[in-house]
Amino acid sequence: MEQTNYSMVTYFIIKGISDAPELQTLIFITVLLIYLLTVSGNMTILLLVCLNSHLHTPMYFFLANLSILDMSCSTVTLHVIITSFISSNKTVSFANCLAQVYFFSCFTSNELLILSAMSYDRYAAICKPLHYHMVMNGRVCKMMAFVCWILGFIEIIPYLVLLLHISCYKSNIINHFFCDIMPVMKLSCSDNSALEILIYTEGLFILSMTPFLLTFCSYVFIINAILRIHSNIGRRKVFYTCSSHLTVVVLLYTTLFFQYLRPRSVDILESNKLFSLFNTAAVPILNPLIYSLKNKDVKAALKENISKIKLKV
Repeated sequence: MEQTNYSMVTYFIIKGISDAPELQTLIFITVLLIYLLTVSGNMTILLLVCLNSHLHTPMYFFLANLSILDMSCSTVTLHVIITSFISSNKTVSFANCLAQVYFFSCFTSNELLILSAMSYDRYAAICKPLHYHMVMNGRVCKMMAFVCWILGFIEIIPYLVLLLHISCYKSNIINHFFCDIMPVMKLSCSDNSALEILIYTEGLFILSMTPFLLTFCSYVFIINAILRIHSNIGRRKVFYTCSSHLTVVVLLYTTLFFQYLRPRSVDILESNKLFSLFNTAAVPILNPLIYSLKNKDVKAALKENISKIKLKV
């Protein structure tokens, strides 16, 4: 039952994508298929990178990290829809809700940082080809990935601390399909000014703009290097090496921009469901498709492993 006594809540009710009873089965089947495709696609990329020695390069090392993040992000968010349909229980405890907010935010932040690391890798490969293997050696790649993961988990702690200090809620019904920071904050009847300032300053300039600027600067140098190539074939070949990464970057940043950085005067809760669904469902599916369909090395590795399996059978 909805709690409207303007007090601290012990649990939340997840409203979901739609209230229509006749759509629940269709939503469940669609989300389940999306989740299974996400896990199978990203797990395939992860296994290919681990099992094929010629994919043991910096770009594929970061791609493996990206696959782990995509699977983690989808699991944290989409499992709510799946489990609520199976159990007919849309409630989530206060602690589990905050944990979901934290881990979803961490994985999103980590993904932006990993994409920045991948852009630097492409910069080194295209602009510093003679020094590439020295600049992007195994130790450097592992250190960069470690820093990305640690920063992603540390950066979100201030948000969690402020959420924990919310003293009362107008309702315990979250108008979303998982616990995200904006829908939870909208339910608060406490003073949210500190949290709002943090979202629109630290969230904008550190969590979003810093990795964006690092990625943007890398591509400024990459494009400059491409333009200095006289051969059209050479230009296309060099651009092809970073086109998959650039496509993923554009998709993710566009979704996050419309989801979190629109004017406060716009009613964002309903439309945020669509952007969140695209971000947590479509993007993780598109990532392995983009990298497999546009990457000869990945397709070659997949064919090689399929051939090995057929021979064993």
